Amino acid sequence: MFKLLTKTFLLNLLKFEIMKHFLFFFLFTSLLIAQEPVDYVNPLMGTDSKVSLSNGNTYPAVGLPWGMNLWTPQTGPMNHGWAYQYSADKINGFKQTHQPSPWMNDYGKFSIMPITGKLKFKQDERASWF
Repeated sequence: MFKLLTKTFLLNLLKFEIMKHFLFFFLFTSLLIAQEPVDYVNPLMGTDSKVSLSNGNTYPAVGLPWGMNLWTPQTGPMNHGWAYQYSADKINGFKQTHQPSPWMNDYGKFSIMPITGKLKFKQDERASWF
C-alpha cells in the first residue's frame, strides 16, 4: 500500500513539474512577443458575423464602462442588426448606439460621417471605401 501511494505521489509530482516548466515557457515566450498588455487585445475578435452564420455577434464599440451609449463604425445599413461587419469594404459612418447585440434592434440611434464638399444625407451616397 505504501509503495502504491509513493508511486502515485511521485507520478503526480512529475506531472506537476512538467506543467510548471510548460507554464514558465509559455509565459516567457508570451512576454517576448507582446511588450504591452494592449498587444493581447484584438477589438475585431467576433465581428465576422452574418445572418447565415454567427461568429461571435460582436462589434468594435467604444464607450465608458457600463455606459448606455457606444460609438461603433457603421458598415451595414441603418436599422440592420449587424451595424459592423468585418468583411465590408465601405464605411457608412460612425453610429451612436444602445445595441448590446446584433440580434436586438436598436433605438434612438444616429450616424455621422465626416465628409468634405456638398452635404450627403443618404448613407449609400456618403459611404467611403476603406
